[in-house]
Amino acid sequence: MKPHVLVIDDEPAICTALSFALEDDYQVVTTTDSDEGLRHIEQISVDIVLLDLRIGSISGLDILQKIKNRSPNVTVIMMTAYSSIETSIEAIKNGAYYYIEKPINIEELSLLLMRAAEFKQMSNQLETLHEELEKTRGFGNFLGNSKAMQRIFSMIERVKDIDSSVLITGESGTGKELVARNIHTLGRRKNNPMQIVNCAAIPEMLLESELFGYEKGAFSGATQRKEGKCVAADGGILFLDEISEMPLPLQAKLLRVLQEREVTPLGSNTKISLDVRIISAANKNLEQMVMEGKFREDLYFRLNVIPISMPPLRERKEDLPLLMDYFIKKHAKDMNREDKTFTASARRLLLDYHYPGNVRELGNIIEYAVALSNSKNMEDTDLPQYVQEQKLILQSGSPNEDSNSFSIPIGISMKEIEEKVITATLQYCKNHRQKTAQILKISERSLRDKIKLISNGE
Repeated sequence: MKPHVLVIDDEPAICTALSFALEDDYQVVTTTDSDEGLRHIEQISVDIVLLDLRIGSISGLDILQKIKNRSPNVTVIMMTAYSSIETSIEAIKNGAYYYIEKPINIEELSLLLMRAAEFKQMSNQLETLHEELEKTRGFGNFLGNSKAMQRIFSMIERVKDIDSSVLITGESGTGKELVARNIHTLGRRKNNPMQIVNCAAIPEMLLESELFGYEKGAFSGATQRKEGKCVAADGGILFLDEISEMPLPLQAKLLRVLQEREVTPLGSNTKISLDVRIISAANKNLEQMVMEGKFREDLYFRLNVIPISMPPLRERKEDLPLLMDYFIKKHAKDMNREDKTFTASARRLLLDYHYPGNVRELGNIIEYAVALSNSKNMEDTDLPQYVQEQKLILQSGSPNEDSNSFSIPIGISMKEIEEKVITATLQYCKNHRQKTAQILKISERSLRDKIKLISNGE
């Protein structure tokens, strides 16, 4: 297929001349209107844009920026009758591939377009390789290609080498501890220890000694000295999981340790200096707990310097295929089973399920299926019963010509509810958008925008 070239120039004669000169080797579309050119880029895959430096009163550099914002991979060559080193440099800094002066030498332009097409092809190949690499390894030991997870990866990258406290929030099973581990293993403290304390798993009376340590004879049963997790993490990271479960009296002691950067073991009068980065995690709303007097406000602000909010799996379902394939391979290998795959029906059930237990639950579901399946192709019946029951919900919830209602499972987000209502109403109206908009009591333009967002997975 010929490369697709778009010419944006406010002189019709130039558009005509370039179209005639290039039509043998390229698919050429021309326009004298910059807005029309931008719409064309959104609607059709464009490889190369020949863009005039000035379209009427509009700067071509502004149009270049809009093109790069909407379609970063499009190769743009600037054209101008005004020779200027400054504008040339600025155009290239803003993302232009190259810069050519008018009057245009067709032989020079042909050579430039050939190089631009090769550059575009190489860029596409590199991007494909990069995507495959990301699918293989994710970020650190994370997997996910969704926008939500890309934001998490970006946050990890930005905070891994600083010492500010991080508070990771999110539902159980979303990977809060995994974020903490990635910050540690990818950051500058990676060669020093990371100590983990689960505040919900340790009895209240033992949590203080676990954190701060104690001397021999500090209390009944303290037959020998024990180093606390704070000291054990010196130079590295102390991860306080389920920090919301820490008792108020101990919160006050932890606050003092964070303020003074030193700890005194139980039964000792000697203070030990600390160089520890604190990362904490909670699946409860700490702000609400502060208002209810269940969590210290001063401690909350000291822990919540950099907040990271983990998205639930139901809000990043585009990651499901990648995660499913990962867990299938993992559990098949752990169980010495052959490589397996889900049938289309079973995969559909997994894609439609809402995962209140998030990624952890998905892993458990697939471990169950791999363990119980007797064949390479895992069926609906190989899934846990509660996942199979989702099929009944979906069947009863599918609209048809004889029904104008459908079921909404508990746990679904408002965003997903809106998507399901729009999709179901479109199906009910046989994709008649005007009728759909009337039923939903929204404008056709608003409906079109919402459909576009759904299609793009935003």
